[in-house]
Amino acid sequence: MPELLGKNITDKQEWEMLLDKFPHANFLQSWNWKLFQESLHKKTHAQAFFHHEECVGVCLFIKEEAKRGAYLTAAGGPLLQNWESREILTELFSHIKELATQEHCSFVRFRPQIVQTQQALQLIEDLGCKKAPMHLTADLTLQLDLSLTEDELLSQMRKSTRYEIRKSTKDGVRVETSQDPEEIQAFYAHQLELAKKHRFVPFSYAFLHQQFVIFAQENQAMLFHAYKDNNLLASAFIIFYRNEAVYHYGISTPENRLAPGAHAIQWAAILEAKKRGIKFYNFWGIAPEEQKQHRFASVSLFKRGFGGQEVQYVQAHDLPVSFLYWTTYLFELLRKKLRRL
Repeated sequence: MPELLGKNITDKQEWEMLLDKFPHANFLQSWNWKLFQESLHKKTHAQAFFHHEECVGVCLFIKEEAKRGAYLTAAGGPLLQNWESREILTELFSHIKELATQEHCSFVRFRPQIVQTQQALQLIEDLGCKKAPMHLTADLTLQLDLSLTEDELLSQMRKSTRYEIRKSTKDGVRVETSQDPEEIQAFYAHQLELAKKHRFVPFSYAFLHQQFVIFAQENQAMLFHAYKDNNLLASAFIIFYRNEAVYHYGISTPENRLAPGAHAIQWAAILEAKKRGIKFYNFWGIAPEEQKQHRFASVSLFKRGFGGQEVQYVQAHDLPVSFLYWTTYLFELLRKKLRRL
């Protein structure tokens, strides 16, 4: 059994340098995501794991307090150099379980940044983990390769999507960008309207605002707004981090039916990502194509119109730490069915 040393990282520069070793790291494992979670009064742990003084893994853990008990989450992690080393994995998950016990958590929920295969699923289940009844973050995603030229990106789109992008220019739709946190208030108000219409639980104002403040101050977040005759059509909250631009949140207004504002802001965000030298544009979560009744089916149809590649990451898994976990498991299983997720 290899001897694995766990270390809690308390310095931003050290953490971001460690992330350089893991090309698939996204914003959910960034130091700014840690700061954002702490601004919401959550406890965090930035853990690095070393084998013979070499960093073989990192993971940002967030402690969540719930009525059914506390638990740890790791969205987009752990990040590991080698997911095939069972010995290192066994010891690493032993460290994780120990951390959860110290924090009086009943389980650890994680969604690793690795593509789903039967081998990967079996490996994780062999570690004593169970498929989570609820998702943690997007696992089925749609991604564009930004090494393609603008013409190549347009050519891979659905014909109707390409038409709407060109129509937005002819119709005089203009796209404006902003990094002003005060604009999150209006974004949040529109989100509340959509949540009421489509019957989903919206994010809080603090959740959106604090996130935008922390990422925008380092030029890692931007709002894109589409207007027609001074009427807002749609807005998008985009995060730019390392190799990836992410369509994180979006809203549209009734006026968007009259002009293709949603298409215009996506194309503008894609071009901004290309200008920054970013490798991928991630449309974030999509519903499985065969699930026509999924509540995200219509927005997924919109996203698929842009082409790209669907990437299925290993779905969220839970590492049970105590018998209290099963209370949460049964509760969330029922909630998932009720919410049509």
